[in-house]
Amino acid sequence: MLILLGYIVVTLCVFGGFVLAGGFLGPLYQPTELLMIGGAGVGAFIAANNGKAIKATFKIFPKLKRTKKYNKEMYMELLAVQFKLLTKVRREGMLGIERDIDSPQESALFQEHPKVLADPMIMNFLTDYLRLMVAGGMDPMEIDELMLHEIETFEQEAHIPADAIAKVGDAMPAFGIVAAVMGVVKALTYADAGPEQMGEMIAHALVGTFLGILMGYGFINPVASSIERQIKEAEKMLQCIRITLLASLHGYAPQLAVEFGRKALHTADRPGFTELETYVRNAKSGVAAE
Repeated sequence: MLILLGYIVVTLCVFGGFVLAGGFLGPLYQPTELLMIGGAGVGAFIAANNGKAIKATFKIFPKLKRTKKYNKEMYMELLAVQFKLLTKVRREGMLGIERDIDSPQESALFQEHPKVLADPMIMNFLTDYLRLMVAGGMDPMEIDELMLHEIETFEQEAHIPADAIAKVGDAMPAFGIVAAVMGVVKALTYADAGPEQMGEMIAHALVGTFLGILMGYGFINPVASSIERQIKEAEKMLQCIRITLLASLHGYAPQLAVEFGRKALHTADRPGFTELETYVRNAKSGVAAE
């Protein structure tokens, strides 16, 4: 919704300002200019990327419907799940959570937090490293190195669509200039045209430069920036899991381990100490009642 809202604001301000300044929208409608600029952008995108990058870029668009999936409520859910799991480990031993992490969809513990359960990225990362903890035999620093490597790999893969889209956006002004130059060349071929007709053709040609800049910086690059923000939010979720599990591996109590995870969050979405403590206390009551 925020992307759509931004597009509406850009369109209304640019074209509305043009009209208020006394301009007419008719001359700006140049479908052939759009064809040249848009077609060049699509062609450059295909030429610059392999099949995997192209598929990854198209798969990212449905995710843009959720402008901020990982919010404060989601962080609280994640911290509560980790607290319950670590509390169960402390009470029953590592084998006590084996059934929960092997079949999370059937686990009563995970079913209490459907938002976390419905997120494949979080569930895969969390359950994979809990399995390593259950298996034992690995030093905490080795597990930490493995988690850091996986987070780095995730970040590199997730940046492929954003980078591909950003490069197309940066190229749009240049393609706009190409379309404008071709329009000027066309105008100059009509040497016998009158001043009015020549002026109209040059004006149409200059629309190409305008459209290229507007498409690049007003529509395409904002999408790349939005993807970048989503990547950072997803990465922060993984870092929260990493730090919480690492604190537990170093022997900290579940409540303290969760506090380590809380400190890893951005301040804008980070719950307060008392707020998290109250939430965890309620979660603790749920664990005790099981």
